[in-house]
Amino acid sequence: MNIEIYTTPTCIWCKTAKEYFDSKGIEYKEYDVTEDNEKALEMVEKSGQRGVPVIDIDGNIIIGFDKEAIEELITEFIEDE
Repeated sequence: MNIEIYTTPTCIWCKTAKEYFDSKGIEYKEYDVTEDNEKALEMVEKSGQRGVPVIDIDGNIIIGFDKEAIEELITEFIEDE
């Protein structure tokens, strides 16, 4: 499972998303879009959004911290193993 999270330092929902993945022991790559213009453009291309967090789970894009959508994708991954 490949997870990428596009974040900013002041985003409360970004922090919540990272804490959620950390609590489940799930690894992710974090991109601070305030520091990385290339990743900021990538985020907009993937999501059509400038708001954060944008979470990419194996190509499935979730905008914001949508716990239900995240759990659905994680459950699908776990069941596939």
